[in-house]
Amino acid sequence: MTETDEQARQRREQGAEQGPERGPEQGRERGPEQGREQGPEPETGQDPETGQDPETGQDPETGQDPEDAQWLRRLTAWRTAERSLARPSSDLPLGERLAGLAAEAGTVTALDRSTDFYGNGVVADLEERIAGLLGTEAAAFFPTGTMAQQVALRCWAGRTGNSTVALHPLAHPEVHERGALESLSGLRTVHPTHEPRLPTAQEVRDFAEPFGTLMLELPLRDAGFVLPTWDELEAVVAAARERDAVVHFDGARLWECAPHFGRELPEIAALADSVYVSFYKTLGGISGAALAGTASLVEEARTWRHRYGGQLFQQFPAAIAALIGLDQELPRLPSYVAQARMVAGELAEGFAAADVGWFRVHPEPPHTHQFQVWLPYGADALTEAAVRQTEETGVSLFRAWHPAPSGPPGLSFTEVTVGRAGLEWTARDVRDAVGEFMERLA
Repeated sequence: MTETDEQARQRREQGAEQGPERGPEQGRERGPEQGREQGPEPETGQDPETGQDPETGQDPETGQDPEDAQWLRRLTAWRTAERSLARPSSDLPLGERLAGLAAEAGTVTALDRSTDFYGNGVVADLEERIAGLLGTEAAAFFPTGTMAQQVALRCWAGRTGNSTVALHPLAHPEVHERGALESLSGLRTVHPTHEPRLPTAQEVRDFAEPFGTLMLELPLRDAGFVLPTWDELEAVVAAARERDAVVHFDGARLWECAPHFGRELPEIAALADSVYVSFYKTLGGISGAALAGTASLVEEARTWRHRYGGQLFQQFPAAIAALIGLDQELPRLPSYVAQARMVAGELAEGFAAADVGWFRVHPEPPHTHQFQVWLPYGADALTEAAVRQTEETGVSLFRAWHPAPSGPPGLSFTEVTVGRAGLEWTARDVRDAVGEFMERLA
């Protein structure tokens, strides 16, 4: 039976009174060993800064969540801020994003060539570029990093004859992929450590059961974007080799790891048997990822990519955006990392001067251009203070805050990213912004 306009109106009004339906997992708390669900990756459909939930009901006419007024307020504030530490491409309006892509496309490829079809053309150009940057034999473009890593780990399980993957409990597959490794590929995961850092060589060497693949997320985002030292990384890889295990790097943010390690990307990638990199988390691309490794592994991965539904007809917008990011953002990353260290230090100075009592900047100094800030206040109050500061002063210091995944009530944290816009900030700018933020929090 076709729904009439009057019936549709009544249904919308009823839904507005009752509130949107919630998915079964929404609001579930996680213990520290499970990680957290706030601030998820864009591949889940949630905004990495706001934590907006894609399962919330939407108004059928406007396409907007009835509860999105606060989110739209935040987005408006961030877009119009005169000063910000970073300006994520996801903040840009659709028209501006399309115009920017069209304006820059000619700098990375010829505009009179044919578009790509099932992975050739500019997509193949991007794959070749990635293999060259990482020093691997080959690379394959994937529409999502989730798919790329599932395929990589599935391939290694078949090659090693062991379907057990050792990884950190805060690693992306454990926190952000809804059990995909087990559900789709029959893989089993084990955890050499539960400490908020990557496992040590001794922990890998002494782990009580065999595993076929060791996956290391560089940096470990949900622990605070933390990295081991270069010597520690070499040692943990060697420990895995002693156990006849292969090593896979979750390098979604590998691009910004080079300054911390003091090594170039090919030397870092050479430690692993395969590496995944993302094109939007750091480089500002639209979407997409690449899996790099030996020619035989990549060829097998292409087969599984097709089986997983990742052999898309055309992907040139994502490929072009990735190439632009490689040209424009990759060379700037060392300056972002250096500036993040200054910002983190001045945030600590500012909180101390404001007599906050307790705070944490983690890690200090940051290992990459991203880090965490912890304060003993509720997440809603902190987010409101951050939005008010942006609206009233034009300065965006912090974005969304989230309740701590464990510990006493009233403890919250946020993730800070320093990008191109943040290079303009001086030490005094940071300290002044902290003072203005604390005034609004009070």
